Amino acid sequence: MEKALELLHDDLLGVEAQFKQDLTSDVLLIRKVGEYVLSSGGKRIRPMLLLLCAKLAGYRGDRHVGLASVVEFIHTATLLHDDVVDSAVLRRGNASANAVWGNEASVLVGDFLFAKSFSIMVRGGSLKILQALSDATTMMAEGEVQQLVSTCDLDLSEESYIDVVRNKTAVLIAAACQVGGILGEVDEEREQALHDFGMDLGIAFQFMDDALDYVADQAEFGKATGHDLEEGKVTLPLIHALRHCTDEERERLTGIVELETLSDEDLAYVVGLIERYDGIGYTRRRARELVERAKLKLVAFPDGLVKTALMELADYAVSRRK
Repeated sequence: MEKALELLHDDLLGVEAQFKQDLTSDVLLIRKVGEYVLSSGGKRIRPMLLLLCAKLAGYRGDRHVGLASVVEFIHTATLLHDDVVDSAVLRRGNASANAVWGNEASVLVGDFLFAKSFSIMVRGGSLKILQALSDATTMMAEGEVQQLVSTCDLDLSEESYIDVVRNKTAVLIAAACQVGGILGEVDEEREQALHDFGMDLGIAFQFMDDALDYVADQAEFGKATGHDLEEGKVTLPLIHALRHCTDEERERLTGIVELETLSDEDLAYVVGLIERYDGIGYTRRRARELVERAKLKLVAFPDGLVKTALMELADYAVSRRK
C-alpha cells in the first residue's frame, strides 16, 4: 500500500484529526470507547478508497477528509455491534471494547457513532452522498440479519453467502468509492464504475477474511483462529469443502458446527477437512478473480499515480496476512 499511503499522507492525518473532533462529547465514556476502537490498528481501507477515488475523479476541495472520517465511523459502529453479537473478546489483537467496558457501553457508543455520522453528512449538504451512505448502512443491517438467519446452515449456497457478504461488508466499501466519484462530479457511468469497483473489492476483502480466519496466526490476524466457526458462521472455505466432502464427513461437521464451544480437536478436524478439499485455495482464487474484475472497472479513468495506487490497494486486499 506504499503508493497509496504516500499519496494520502496529509489527508490521512486530517482524517485522524477529524476522528478526535467528531468524538467530542460531554459524556467521557463515549470518547474513551470511541478513541479506543478507532486507535486500535485499523487499516483505514475505506477512508483510503474514498480519498483515492475522489482524487481519481478530479476532486480538488476539502470535503473528502470529513467524509472519509464518516465512512470509518460507520464501519467502527458496526464493529462495536458485531463484537457484542459475536461475544468477541479480541479485536485487532486487543481486548474488544465489549470485553473492556461491557456490552451495553459498546452498543450505545456504536449508536452514537451511527447518529454522529448522519449528523455530519446532513451538515455537508449533499443529498446524493447522504443517500449513498444511508442506503449502504441500511443494507449492512440487512446483511447482519441475513448472517444471523444463516447461522449453522450447512446448506448455505455460495450464491446466498455472497449476498450476505455483499450486504454486510461490500456495500460500504462500494459506497465509499462512489462518494469519491460524487465529490468529483463524474458522469453517471464513471460513478457506477467506482461503485462496482468497490463492490467487487469488498467481496474479495471478505473472502480473504474468511480464509485468514482458519489459517492466520492469532497474533497477526488480531482475533482467535476459528472464531467464525465457533459462532456458527458458514463461510466460503467451509461451503467449498461441504460441496466435496463425504456424507460421513458432513455428518460430523453438522455436530461440530452446532457446538457452543469448540475443542482443539474439533477445530483441527474442520481445518483438516477444509485443507483436504482446498477450501482456502479456492477462496483465495475467488478473491483474486474479483480483484482482477474490479480493476477492469477503472478503465474509464486516466492512468497515473492515483490509479496505480488504487490498483495496488486492490492487490493488497488479496495478499494481506491480517
